[in-house]
Amino acid sequence: MSASEAAPAVPVAPARRFLRPLLFGLTLTGILALLFGVPWWTLVGAGTHWPTPVFAAGTAVFVLALAALPVLMYLGHGRQQDWAARIGDTVLGVVWVLFAWAALGNLLRVGLAVGGVADPARSRVAATAVAVVSVVLLAWGYVEAMRLPRVRRLEVPIRRLGPGLDGVRIVLLTDTHYGPIDRAGWSARVVAAVNDLDADIVCHTGDIADGSVAQRRGQAAPLGEVRARLARAYVTGNHEYFGEAQGWLDHMRNLGWEPLHNRHLVLERDGSRLVLAGVDDATAGSSGRPGHRPDHAAALAGADPELPVVLLAHQPKQVDGAVAHRVDLQLSGHTHGGQIWPFHLLVRLDQPTVQGLTRHGDRTQLYTSRGTGFWGPPLRIFAPSEITLLTLRPA
Repeated sequence: MSASEAAPAVPVAPARRFLRPLLFGLTLTGILALLFGVPWWTLVGAGTHWPTPVFAAGTAVFVLALAALPVLMYLGHGRQQDWAARIGDTVLGVVWVLFAWAALGNLLRVGLAVGGVADPARSRVAATAVAVVSVVLLAWGYVEAMRLPRVRRLEVPIRRLGPGLDGVRIVLLTDTHYGPIDRAGWSARVVAAVNDLDADIVCHTGDIADGSVAQRRGQAAPLGEVRARLARAYVTGNHEYFGEAQGWLDHMRNLGWEPLHNRHLVLERDGSRLVLAGVDDATAGSSGRPGHRPDHAAALAGADPELPVVLLAHQPKQVDGAVAHRVDLQLSGHTHGGQIWPFHLLVRLDQPTVQGLTRHGDRTQLYTSRGTGFWGPPLRIFAPSEITLLTLRPA
């Protein structure tokens, strides 16, 4: 075939630009249809034969909530309208709980059918059970989200830890998510609880807030009162990169914290030394912000390879870099422990662990906190918040 007969180039880029939003829209529509459709079917539609006014009212509530949720989430999290975020987040949390327990409620319907219970009694029993369980869990989950987090204590053996650092106390905060609900009072109570723990080191591993420093300054202000004998250190989480990551790094420095922006400190007690390092969140490189990306080599540049290393990294999946650089202990958050059961099953698809202490490779341990605050829906169901106190011991 001659050059003049060659097939013309096909412009594929415009087609891709068209398909991506289309696929996103279809995926989002499918997810919303399931989230709202399953609980509607279980509570209102499936063989319950409710009186017409009940059926109509129940259907109207689900339709209005379905139509309102995307608008509220766009206004709340896209346009930073706190009133919309509060309503939209609450709707999202309620429908997720209803969806999860409606799915289980349909298993109850099957069991009742096997037992010979006919409709409408069978479907009404299942619907009532789902409604009662959901209301109880929503009330309990709200209390759990808004309460002062419990202190979770554990000892962590570190192979290279010197005798002077035996018993050093690290307090871990993470995922405070100061946001649309003003929790300045809660923040002050958290700081008081941290100070009662008499820590040598206090760490915050990111997702400090949803919004700008100007919006959340009052909620974050109590962090300036945190006390620690050796260091207060902070690294960015993925939510900082939805807004102003550098602004939060600068603000935490102004509050007296050490922003570990791909850098480390060397801490000493009674003649023994420890490297405390931090890296940017895993999403920093794709955020478009110059100079922001997780860089383990830069964070540990110049550190004595014989010293034990504690690394702050927001996401547990950053542990691969920790293993490669022979880190002894990585401290992370991000997962919230799932926050609202059974969301932890989806978290596990993206992260190597959801919560707790795990070992990776022959040296590296990873501690994943369930988080100090909450994101979005003011709910915590079977995933309690925590302030973590880790006591280091020589292995």
